[in-house]
Amino acid sequence: MKNKIFFVISFLLFSVFGASFLSLIERKVLGLLQNRYGPNRVGWGGCMQICADGIKLLFKEDWVPPFSDKILFVVAPVISFMSFLCVLSSIPITSECMIINLDIGLLFFFMMSSLSVYGVLLAGWSSNNKYALLGAIRSVAQMLSYEIFLGISSLGTVMQCGSFNLVDIVYSQKRIWNIIPQFFGFIMFFIACVAVCHRHPFDQPESEQELADGYHIEYSGMKFGMFFIGEYISIMTASALLVCLFFGGWLGPFFSPIIWFLLKFLFFIFLFILLRASLPRPRYDRVMIFAWKICFPLSLLNLIYTSFKILL
Repeated sequence: MKNKIFFVISFLLFSVFGASFLSLIERKVLGLLQNRYGPNRVGWGGCMQICADGIKLLFKEDWVPPFSDKILFVVAPVISFMSFLCVLSSIPITSECMIINLDIGLLFFFMMSSLSVYGVLLAGWSSNNKYALLGAIRSVAQMLSYEIFLGISSLGTVMQCGSFNLVDIVYSQKRIWNIIPQFFGFIMFFIACVAVCHRHPFDQPESEQELADGYHIEYSGMKFGMFFIGEYISIMTASALLVCLFFGGWLGPFFSPIIWFLLKFLFFIFLFILLRASLPRPRYDRVMIFAWKICFPLSLLNLIYTSFKILL
């Protein structure tokens, strides 16, 4: 029991500090890809920048706007942050390194990830700011649109495995990874993950030019930090889930399972950063048209194809 509690606490601390470190890695990689310096002032080569950012957030004024709904304003970032942590806790790293092994692990992922919508909506509404509310409405509409075919595109792997348990899905890929029979499902799932995480080029709810930073415009201090860290935790969760569903999880020759998982995990982390560095931001209406008129029909076709393949 004590070992389990220690593991859970270690996992939560690793998630928070890992997400903070990921923000530093992203800034350094973006600087490299865009031919400029990244953070390079605090510590050797800027390695202590996350400590400086953390201290700045801790000592910033924790301001609550007098015109806001104060209770909902405080609760909203907590809901969003905790939902992301719960989602990440459902992803197995190896067959032995996991917090909980759920038979409905994939369904739990979709259930808890959808709860973050409430945190975003409450943040925009309780701020009593037109830009915050518009950003929250954009975010909710985008997440609901893309989560539909996020679920549909993952059903192909579930049908092939016959289980919603993520450990069973990983072990079903001993012979061949799901990326080969479910290539189109993987493409649809990856696009949906980028959109649900509000990552570039699907970051219209947080557009600085149009919405002045969107639904968290009125937030400062650690409340803003919860939204900020929550976004990077969602990237870590999406990358880990992509590894489990389509790239064989921790399975691989020669090296230990955790090494294989981390290598695949870091590949997707870099892919998220590369998309931010290389793609422009499209118009919001085109993002929604892309979801409903292109991705949704293609994910349905992939599901129908998988059904006929299993039946025949």
